[in-house]
Amino acid sequence: MADQIENEQRWWEARQRAEILAKLPDRPGEAQVQSVIGELEISRATLFRWLKRFRQDDRTSTLLPRRRGPNAGMQPLGSAVLVIVEGHFEKLYATRRKPTLSRFQREVAADCRAAGLQPPSIRRLGRWLEAKDQADLMRRREGAGKSEPVFLATPGGLEAPAPLDIVQVDHTKVDVTVVDPVTRLPIGRPTLTLAIDVNTRMAMGFYLSLEGPSLTAVALCLTHCVIDKTAWLAARGIAVDWPSHGIPRIIHVDNGAEFHARAFERACAEHRIDLVYRPPGTPRFGGHIERLIGTMMGAVHLIPGSHFSNIRDRGDLDPEAEAVMTLRELETYLALEIVGAYHARIHKALDLPPVAAWNARIADVSVRKPSDPQRFLIDFLPYEERTLQRDGLHLFHIRYWSDELRWLMGRDRQRLTIKYDPRDLSCVFVATGEGYLEVRPADRTRPSIAMWEQRAARRALRAEGRKALDEELIFSTILAQRALVDEATRATRAMRRESARREHLGGGKMIDLTPETASAEDDKPLQLPYFAVEEWDD
Repeated sequence: MADQIENEQRWWEARQRAEILAKLPDRPGEAQVQSVIGELEISRATLFRWLKRFRQDDRTSTLLPRRRGPNAGMQPLGSAVLVIVEGHFEKLYATRRKPTLSRFQREVAADCRAAGLQPPSIRRLGRWLEAKDQADLMRRREGAGKSEPVFLATPGGLEAPAPLDIVQVDHTKVDVTVVDPVTRLPIGRPTLTLAIDVNTRMAMGFYLSLEGPSLTAVALCLTHCVIDKTAWLAARGIAVDWPSHGIPRIIHVDNGAEFHARAFERACAEHRIDLVYRPPGTPRFGGHIERLIGTMMGAVHLIPGSHFSNIRDRGDLDPEAEAVMTLRELETYLALEIVGAYHARIHKALDLPPVAAWNARIADVSVRKPSDPQRFLIDFLPYEERTLQRDGLHLFHIRYWSDELRWLMGRDRQRLTIKYDPRDLSCVFVATGEGYLEVRPADRTRPSIAMWEQRAARRALRAEGRKALDEELIFSTILAQRALVDEATRATRAMRRESARREHLGGGKMIDLTPETASAEDDKPLQLPYFAVEEWDD
């Protein structure tokens, strides 16, 4: 618990530093330099050291303070101090006077000293303010006109001044059944995760999967949004341009569990993306992405195997019998619909095509790109925290080891953050100060398995009454279950679907990143290992 509090404190401090440094121009004047020095309470040398580090990497975590001993300043406020803080909050801070955090702290400190109490630090007050209802606080400080576009956006009222200001993300079940690439038998309806730029109505990117909505789907969709898509399109034989790319300033999402995951919130803060949620029970507030999803579903209704949105429209058609398209073919079909039709049509709200709006307006925007697209993707993946044992890391009843873990030994049993891709547990990523360390199962003979397979094996073993689960038993159970599926020759749709969910582990194509990130020796586009978009070769 103490480690968690310390980590949260360090992370909050890094975010404050990033917000302040991000506002400095390329060549700040002396008055601006002195203002920041006073606000951060640091020396001139420290300011320029932080500024250099931040501009080289452009990630919040580069400004994390060094670990220190326990900080009493992060303890809960005492009751007497809390009365003073809440009084100044109601009468001063949460008003249209909008005082700065520094002024708020000075007023609180004055009353605390007069009462013989130890005043709270500015960081401590900042953390206290973060726990407040931010929508209500903005309304009280700036009025409903400022808060509602952010926290209560409606389809007709949500406005983004420029490209990449607001990107909306959502999932939907696609209204079409896809087939197995080998047997051409139906395996079910996939899930589409889609993103739209509110200002230009450009589709920023998408991800198609047989899994349900998840944090992994969001991570892959966002990675597709921010990268240059030239190589990705070429790999699918599409010769049309898809120019939208870059890190958004705000991501607007619904209240799905994956969007409230701590890993997602932390990754957004890491890349200085503001996360805004729609009010619960108000799907109308996601109007832009909902309309784009409707447009895409209208297009797939032309495909054999469509379920249509309304059962009356389906008539006597049997989607399972009519299905002909594989997941890979459906992905290409959707990409063609986006770049060849939707982007090129005149949008009623813009009076010009989305691609024309993007090309005309993006020149006035400073586009932020991830310095490392692979690391960007990993940042958004789910994670677990574990303590490094003498024999390695134990995660999901699998023991992981790498010789590079040795240098982490003996660090006061510090808990490590471990990122993982639920589709492939054959490699996990341990967060270090400099990046991520790839770690694989200690037994390299283990097959690649997905999280759903591991959980299914555990359920099967528990059903047999085996309480003590071990790694050998789990892997042997998974192999036995796979054999049963194969022997059944995919006789049922459920079995075909399970086989298809596994297939991407056997060497599926990688995500193509920007040509700019290709190595100097090789002009081929850089490929991202272990995180293949779910694809099947026919």
